[in-house]
Amino acid sequence: MIALLTSCWLGFVVGLRHALDADHLAAVSTIVADHPKRWRAAFIGICWGLGHSVALLVVGALLLAWRGQLPGRWTELFELGVSLMLIGLGLRSLRRSLRASGAVAAHEHRGVVHVHEGEEDHFHVRSWVVARRPFLVGIAHGLAGTGAITALALANMPSAGAALLYIALFALGSIGGMALLTGAVGLPLERIARRPAARAALLACVGIASLLVGVAGGAPILGRVFGS
Repeated sequence: MIALLTSCWLGFVVGLRHALDADHLAAVSTIVADHPKRWRAAFIGICWGLGHSVALLVVGALLLAWRGQLPGRWTELFELGVSLMLIGLGLRSLRRSLRASGAVAAHEHRGVVHVHEGEEDHFHVRSWVVARRPFLVGIAHGLAGTGAITALALANMPSAGAALLYIALFALGSIGGMALLTGAVGLPLERIARRPAARAALLACVGIASLLVGVAGGAPILGRVFGS
């Protein structure tokens, strides 16, 4: 029993660490740069974690139910999808960086026009529009990592139920890890992004980083797929 509890606790800790993977940080940073404030950034991190957890739990439960493993080709396709997503997010951030300096954005809410300095940055916690992008990005990352996490759970846990508990705690750890990280970086990013030129530079930096991680991750997969 003690060994089981220790293994489950280890799953939570590994989940905390998992949130810090380079591809996760690259993707989330492009979204946080759009809303560079501490509580907004933490909310984005939670949304990413929830999407990541949904993919892990749903696909992981199916694999555990059949005691199967995700086919290698599927895993590579999911990972390639993540790489393409990172490239797309990077290009989006670069495009926004070009428009961020000195831009004025205006939009209407229920008949009232709001004008904001810089790139459009209006935020509503209850808005699905805000939560959608990090949630979907989290799902993509969860799908790419489900096979490895499920295999790890099966190797370390005595039963399918215990393995599912391990995955659930892993998912909870990933939510906490990403929320803590994004919340921590939100404050300095908010200070950096107060000036339009600094915000443009921030968007450019995270965009380039996302592009590089996406290309570095996707190129070997394409080589294996087309080389086989």
